Amino acid sequence: MNPVNRIGRAFAKARASGRAALIVFVEAGDPDLGTTSRLLPELAEAGADVIELGIPFSDPLADGPVIQRASERALAAGTTLGGALGVLAELRAARFATPVVIFSYANPILAMGEAEFAHRAAEAGADGVLVTDLPPEEGRPFASVLKSAKLDPVYLVAPTSPDERIRRAGSLSRGFLYVVSRAGITGARAALPEGLLALVSRVRQQVPRLPVAVGFGVSTPEQVGEVASLADGVVVGSAVVAAMEAARAAGRDPVEAAAAFVRALAAATPKG
Repeated sequence: MNPVNRIGRAFAKARASGRAALIVFVEAGDPDLGTTSRLLPELAEAGADVIELGIPFSDPLADGPVIQRASERALAAGTTLGGALGVLAELRAARFATPVVIFSYANPILAMGEAEFAHRAAEAGADGVLVTDLPPEEGRPFASVLKSAKLDPVYLVAPTSPDERIRRAGSLSRGFLYVVSRAGITGARAALPEGLLALVSRVRQQVPRLPVAVGFGVSTPEQVGEVASLADGVVVGSAVVAAMEAARAAGRDPVEAAAAFVRALAAATPKG
């Protein structure tokens, strides 16, 4: 079972270095679990402080087209929640130490059973769990299950979240609080939304005890630098998945492409 505070230590290390923590999302099993096994250590070596490991699901609500395609490829390759946890367990046995947050929709977890999932995720070496379609108003029982297994629940808040919901999400979360930068689905954007500073400031005022990480639409080193100046963590997902997709289409190694892109993102995390 993993240390409770591995995510916290990653944020503390980044803060002590004068930078924001870089959180990188990838889809488990895209295009197969063998690639995922190679990918996670390379992302860590390239500068990812925390990795979000997405669990493919057939009916996503929050994912844009890039991650939807990745999920379809992973499902076509036979990827399951159990298979993804198996890869993580193998990496932990090989001394892979970077914090990993399981990023899933509720259905795969419910199909496995909440308690069974929490046990297996903890045994595999997961550090946290984010369930995209589980709102904080309904999340207290599952958060308790996760905490009993020494896993950090991570909840989402959005620009449309009232202060009361932000406080509720913060009270359930450990590790960090994920701030969705804009309403809508994931995917690269040409510019960050106006009002992001005000949003991050409002979240910090309501939940001062947790690091704040910002994601959805952050896709370039320049945008990473902008968010790093505002928040404790920066989440990049679709742009990394897209770099892998483009590399495969060109006959290149998607792991190398993802690592090169993450190195460029990590170079932009200092707060200056």
